[in-house]
Amino acid sequence: MNDVLLSIVVPAHNEAQGLDLFFGRVIPILETITRDWEIICIDDGSRDDTLNVLLHYRQADTRVKVLRLSRNFGKEAALSAGLFHASGKAVIPIDADLQDPPELIPAMMEKWQEGYKVVLATRRSRPGDSWLKRKSAHWFYRLINRVATIPIPENTGDFRLMDAMVIDHIRRFPERTRFMKGLFAWVGFSTCVLTFDREERAAGNTTWNYWKLWKFALDGIFSFTTMPLHVWSYIGGFVSASAFAYGSYLIGRTIFLGTDVPGYASLMVVVLFLGGIQLLSLGIIGEYVGRIYRETKQRPLFIVEQKWGFQDTHH
Repeated sequence: MNDVLLSIVVPAHNEAQGLDLFFGRVIPILETITRDWEIICIDDGSRDDTLNVLLHYRQADTRVKVLRLSRNFGKEAALSAGLFHASGKAVIPIDADLQDPPELIPAMMEKWQEGYKVVLATRRSRPGDSWLKRKSAHWFYRLINRVATIPIPENTGDFRLMDAMVIDHIRRFPERTRFMKGLFAWVGFSTCVLTFDREERAAGNTTWNYWKLWKFALDGIFSFTTMPLHVWSYIGGFVSASAFAYGSYLIGRTIFLGTDVPGYASLMVVVLFLGGIQLLSLGIIGEYVGRIYRETKQRPLFIVEQKWGFQDTHH
């Protein structure tokens, strides 16, 4: 049963330096919309003073609620924990680094009140990101939208408004390997888009690096398409057909021109090429098998160690 109008969900990992700025900007904006709001902050195994800062704001305003996870489970799991505990009729995930402007929240609420179940916040520009990061993001979205069955909005992060009906469906998803942008897109519902210019990080340093972004991209691709498996089926068929054709050519040449001893270099090229193809295809299959293995273990997506502001004591 929803008891607040608006829930803001904030995953936080080592964000102590920027939380004063975050609350200083977000709370006045929420007060212009309604007094019936909550901010759910998830301390995702922070090693700095994040938890103490969150509890300070919790003490100052009981509408700030805090979840402490037992360790760092990752942003997707922390975001899921916040969504599972949100009670608002509308829910907005937002990062604590203020790269997504909270000043857009009133416009999101207006669109929601017009009847939209999902209001996307799409980045018009990303001045704080490097050229490589912008280009790699663009290539990722182009690739995944070519192969996935469900289109994923480009330049759109977790910052969006979702109706409680949407959140109810997302809570039912059982998978452990979560690509939240894909899950948000998969549920559908009436959607509109607002655009904004993404700001630079307000304080602190990001924990994201290109290796994490690469793994994140793989999760997105392997979670929402089986196209890589189909591609390697076609490649295997092509290589087999080519090998058959080349074998027929060698047999014919031997029959008509006599025995010929092939060169060592050409033999090694063929062996290494076929071996590389086999290993690469096994790696693709292994990515899917590994994800199946993680799903079959049915471990919880996250573990909440402590809660402040929630009536229940266990999740």
